This record gives sequence, structure tokens and C-alpha cells, in this order.
Amino acid sequence: MTPGVRIGIISDTHVPLRGRELPAQCRARLKAADLIIHAGDHCDLPSLHALRAIGPPVVTVHGNVDDAQVRAAAPRDAEIAVGDTRLAVIHDAGPKRGRLVRMRRQFPFAQIVVFGHSHIALIECDDDGFLIINPGSPTDRRQQPAHTMAELLLHAGRAPVVAIIELDSEARDSVPNL
Repeated sequence: MTPGVRIGIISDTHVPLRGRELPAQCRARLKAADLIIHAGDHCDLPSLHALRAIGPPVVTVHGNVDDAQVRAAAPRDAEIAVGDTRLAVIHDAGPKRGRLVRMRRQFPFAQIVVFGHSHIALIECDDDGFLIINPGSPTDRRQQPAHTMAELLLHAGRAPVVAIIELDSEARDSVPNL
């Protein structure tokens, strides 16, 4: 069996406004990934460069608070193929009501859509396996109980495995290690 592809997913980092850098646990998980997805709101170009310096390739989009340099360096949305799985990335997926249907309509060829904006971690799957993921934020949890990110594991011919990782939870050792 061939090894899977591990994808580290973050959004809404707001560096340097909400933190000077990503938390160490987040950086370590991203460094161990095969691919990093960032769903927007870096804030400035140095934070985007710091993310790219972690090592794995980065797929990113710009968010609503990103400066002009980030907007010039990152598209509004992106679609990529990872093996036989097509993923889409966008910052703002709109209101909760109808989100799954709206994302499927906006990205008809994607099996997975990653988004951010709300800072609320979410994994939602339709009956046919269409999946939307919001990793929350590793640096700006707002009213959420923990800073979060997501990890996605893709194996050819198998259903994707996704987990929300609580970065500052007392029970962080009980979070599944994909």
C-alpha cells in the first residue's frame, strides 16, 4: 500500500495582528505535512513568506483582511488535484444555511472544499461524500474554546480522513494523530 498524502490546513492566522507567529505545535504539524493549505487572512506578505518557509508546498487564497501585496500574490479561490481527489479553497463560503449546496455549485468538480473566515472549525459531509472543511484559526480563536487547525489524509481509493486539531487543549494528546 502506498502512503497517503497528509495535508495541513489552516486559515485566519492574522499574523502579525493576532500573534507574531504560528504556534509551535501548528508549525510542527505543517512541517510534517506533504502539502499546506491556507484559506486566507494571512494579513501581510511576510507572514505568507514565513508560511512558505516551513517547507511543504503551500496552496493559499487571499482573505478579506489581507493587504494589497497578499491579494496580488494569492488568488481569490483555487482548485488543485491531489492524486485522484480534487480540492477547492476559498476564504469566505458565505452563511451557514445552504453552504454545502452553494460550495458544491461553485466548485462542481471538487470533492472537498476548504474555507475559513468564521474562525469556527467545521467538518461537514454530504451523503455522497462531498466534504467541506473550516480549520478554525491557530492564532485567533475568538469565542471558540480552542485554537485549531485541520489535518486531512488522502489515500487513493479510500475515503478521506479529516480531523480538527485543538492546539491548546489540555486533552491535546487525545486528538487523533492522522
